[in-house]
Amino acid sequence: MAKKSKDAVEYVWLQCSECGDLNYRTPINVKGGIPDKVKKGMKKYCPRLRKHTLHKIKRK
Repeated sequence: MAKKSKDAVEYVWLQCSECGDLNYRTPINVKGGIPDKVKKGMKKYCPRLRKHTLHKIKRK
């Protein structure tokens, strides 16, 4: 069995578009290109605002 290259997966932070907090860290597959769902942003729960808001990619 061949091992996967670590370069194919990159960890990125998801930043709340309203308050600016970095709430989530998620792996994305860079080798095939970033999925459109992640590029546009995802609705995730923001604990500071206590509601679902749009979260976008933030690379550190």
